[in-house]
Amino acid sequence: MGGIAPEVLARAAAATRLDTLEDVLRFGLAQRPAWDVVDVVVQDEFTHDVIVVGPAPAFLVFDTT
Repeated sequence: MGGIAPEVLARAAAATRLDTLEDVLRFGLAQRPAWDVVDVVVQDEFTHDVIVVGPAPAFLVFDTT
């Protein structure tokens, strides 16, 4: 049965403790390899979804307000 490797889940789990977009960017850039922001989806004037390429093969989506 396929799935995401435990070490990938462990690295991505650290992202659940990030509170701000600044936290996401600082944390992501500190990863090796560094995370890449691949898109920012504007929902309205206050809300944006930020999509990053996290630990392969994962994409992480952060809802920011």
